[in-house]
Amino acid sequence: MKLTDLPHRTAAFVDEVLDLSANDAIARRLRELGFIAGERVEIVAAGPFGAEPLLVQVGFTRFALRRVEAGRVRLRMEPVA
Repeated sequence: MKLTDLPHRTAAFVDEVLDLSANDAIARRLRELGFIAGERVEIVAAGPFGAEPLLVQVGFTRFALRRVEAGRVRLRMEPVA
């Protein structure tokens, strides 16, 4: 499932961040912000127009992400064992 498909206030866990090119700056930045495998995430809120941006909580930190950025984060519902 993509982060953009996650219902609000539902916890999930990062599986991976998709790279669209060999040196993908956006994917690298998402990982630097904490979107790494096994990290707990949830969508806290969404903007009023087209649900953009998404307010996403990773661990104890919140970020505003555009839907195109959030769509690169793949999730799983269960933590990695």
